[in-house]
Amino acid sequence: MSTTYVKPFTFSDFATNCYVCHSDGEAVIVDASCSTEEETSEIVDYINSNNLSVRHLLLTHAHIDHILGCNTLAKQFGLSWQAHRDTSIWLTGAPAQALLYGIRMIQPPKVNNWLDEGDIVQFGTARWNVLHTPGHAPGSICFVDEANDFVIVGDVLFNQSVGRTDLPGGNMGTLMESIFQKLFMLPDNTLVYSGHGPPTTIGAERRHNPFLV
Repeated sequence: MSTTYVKPFTFSDFATNCYVCHSDGEAVIVDASCSTEEETSEIVDYINSNNLSVRHLLLTHAHIDHILGCNTLAKQFGLSWQAHRDTSIWLTGAPAQALLYGIRMIQPPKVNNWLDEGDIVQFGTARWNVLHTPGHAPGSICFVDEANDFVIVGDVLFNQSVGRTDLPGGNMGTLMESIFQKLFMLPDNTLVYSGHGPPTTIGAERRHNPFLV
């Protein structure tokens, strides 16, 4: 079995996680939380120092803290972002969304490949299954690496918490369905990489998450 390596970065005042994952010399970047030149350089330096070729740029969803570096990374690696179609309204409104937090940003680049439930993302020898997990945000998706027992969940599930549902398009009932009918179908030993905070496991959240027990 080939190993998929996961390198987390935590960026911006939102303390949002960005993940560089790689297998056999090929990499994907999940979520563009880098907001400064220095933060972007951390990603680029890691890619270069490990002699990686970036194959995909992936978004779990399109809230502002996850897309701050979309333009910079797309330009750096010559790739377009991939996301669920329901994120389109958030991507279109990103500059206005950013202004609510006193941030200026230009329109994110166009998404040329929409992802949905059942799609496969391949890089190196890694094969990721895409889960559609709305509730926190329209178009939220998760990436499951079954061979290496982990899932990248964006802001759907956290260590001892769940995603907020008070932003437009959020719905607590839908979020609970995504967690119980999608994420909790994964084995207990599945490592969970979230959009904020430290990793956890499916089993730990099933047994101890105060929002879910």
